[in-house]
Amino acid sequence: MRAHYLQHVPFEGLASIGRWLDAAGYEISATRLFDPEKLPSLDNIDLLVIMGGPMSVNDEKAFPWLAAEKQFVRDAIDSGKAVLGICLGAQLIASALGARVYPNAVKEIGWFPIHGVETVGNSIACFF
Repeated sequence: MRAHYLQHVPFEGLASIGRWLDAAGYEISATRLFDPEKLPSLDNIDLLVIMGGPMSVNDEKAFPWLAAEKQFVRDAIDSGKAVLGICLGAQLIASALGARVYPNAVKEIGWFPIHGVETVGNSIACFF
């Protein structure tokens, strides 16, 4: 299995997700968008992990690569790839699927346990 992650800033790496992927035997590759790297072919990816960052999904003027990244995420979803978004990554998934993304009334930050509850097509509904 091949996992690829999208990293938006140097300090938002895989951390414990990387340890889990290693333990599960995944080959891991990355695109560091802050170092204008080219996005890979989806043919070489089984799982796409989209990491966080301090920017908003709506900050395309300041971070023009966001538009191409959203299309890449949409293409990954449309091709049936498994996709996991963390923080900004979740915003990118929502935006790529056409949802409006806007600020929450309260700040959310941190890790919480997530448990799968139901498979829906290629998606897993989760709660935490």
